[in-house]
Amino acid sequence: MMKIEKSETNGVSTLKLIGELDLHAVPELRAQFLAFAAAKTSVLLVDFSETTYIDSSGLAVLIEYFKESATFGGKLGLFGLQKKVLAVFQLVRLDRFFPIADDAPAVLARLGC
Repeated sequence: MMKIEKSETNGVSTLKLIGELDLHAVPELRAQFLAFAAAKTSVLLVDFSETTYIDSSGLAVLIEYFKESATFGGKLGLFGLQKKVLAVFQLVRLDRFFPIADDAPAVLARLGC
């Protein structure tokens, strides 16, 4: 089961994902991403510091939002990935696709914010 916490600081929106990002959690996360896309959110960070698992459906919903946000110039950054979760991104080479850093300030710097 996954819990999603939303916050905003200095114009930067953050989603904190707590638990497992799997097929059962994707509909709720997709709904959050759709709302951010509708609002044309300029910078969205995803905090993975308490995410213990991610599967292909979780990766797919991130890619969907990344592509959608590009249509309005939005930026997506990921941070705080635990070793096990980061390994999934590395296995499918998505660590080269997504801006990923250890913490929010570092990923904001990678995004040029």
